[in-house]
Amino acid sequence: MAENVVFSQERSVTSAFIDSSTKLGIAQAVLMVQDNLTECFAQLGCDGITWREQFSVFWVFTKTKVHFNRRPLWREKITAQTFPVVSSGFRCEINTVFLDADGMPLVTANQEACVLSLETHRPVKLASLPFPQDSLPPPVCNEPFSKLPQDFSEADFQYSQTVRSQHIDMSRHMNNIEYIRLALNVFSDSFLQSHEPVSLEVHYRGESCEGQLLRIFSRTEGSVTFVRICEGSRCVFEMRISF
Repeated sequence: MAENVVFSQERSVTSAFIDSSTKLGIAQAVLMVQDNLTECFAQLGCDGITWREQFSVFWVFTKTKVHFNRRPLWREKITAQTFPVVSSGFRCEINTVFLDADGMPLVTANQEACVLSLETHRPVKLASLPFPQDSLPPPVCNEPFSKLPQDFSEADFQYSQTVRSQHIDMSRHMNNIEYIRLALNVFSDSFLQSHEPVSLEVHYRGESCEGQLLRIFSRTEGSVTFVRICEGSRCVFEMRISF
């Protein structure tokens, strides 16, 4: 393994990262994955702030897939490791794994990202930037991303939500985790208490700004639920979750 590109740290599942079951929450798991990725990119010198200042570019995360073997409990100590596994053309993939005290995988995740120019908002080739290209570690999560259904109707409509100030992050758009929270609201707390997630896949399709009205649609097929969030006729977020 190319150790120099692997960021590893010991973490504790604090109360900020649990849900009502006192386990690592579903949305909170993705938040921890994103948080560890930010630290990994800081170690590699390619974090969002550094590259904005040095190269006038910014990161866009387009897809995330997460597999749950076991959700760690409140106060459980874990090791979180993050590392790039693919760097080709305009896109890269970054894996994260959470390990228990015995080194067994609890959660594995893959994130797809690209870099856009601040000036033109056009993609920038990663090879033109100081991002690791060769001798990358083997993936722990390399299942291809899915094509998610597009054929939602008004019969699938669940509820609407106006984007508020506390949904907004440093990009001045709605934070990625907030989309996941909205999508998970299609389930009751009792359902989430009694069903363990097996896998989660989310696609970030567009940006949402403060004051916009989002409409949340969902459809369940067996053990899989699909969620689609739209602003008007524009899809901004898609999710597939299986239990």
